[in-house]
Amino acid sequence: MSKQATADRSVGAPLFQSRAETRIAAAPDVVYDVVSDLTRSGEWSPECRGGTWETGEPGAVGSVFRGENERAEDVVAWAPVVRGTWTTYAEVVAAEPGRTFRWAMRDSKGNRQESVWAFDVVQDGDGTLLTHHFRMDAATEGIRGITAGMDDTRRQAFFAEWGEKVARDLAETLRRIRTVLEKH
Repeated sequence: MSKQATADRSVGAPLFQSRAETRIAAAPDVVYDVVSDLTRSGEWSPECRGGTWETGEPGAVGSVFRGENERAEDVVAWAPVVRGTWTTYAEVVAAEPGRTFRWAMRDSKGNRQESVWAFDVVQDGDGTLLTHHFRMDAATEGIRGITAGMDDTRRQAFFAEWGEKVARDLAETLRRIRTVLEKH
């Protein structure tokens, strides 16, 4: 399993970008069916405990998912991030069965933000190469709130730690998905 994370604030670069990949002993359509069912994300996500489809057909482009999340107190403990439980809303922005599934986070007004999570599924011999991506091109409502009172040094420290956290979460998510799919 490989992972990569960056938190880069230079012009034209994403604020955060991370990816991890793993090989799974299951067919791409089987893998896609599991990862595109966000209601099951509690089985593998370090933070999302699952949720419900609020609008649209489950897993279809334009559909909105309400996620129930939980974060431990020790995650970037010095920063004012949301801790305990909270709710998010995400809109499916790409759904190509057996290939890719992507969702963008929404802000408190329901607007799509430049914060996209994704799974890409590729045939790999008799199994599947599953890649999990995260990209944030511009600070979300939440990131703006977290960093609002920080000076440049603290903001850079936050971006570095948050980028490392996201990279760990992506890798852990893939490990758990592989376990779910290969236990059958």
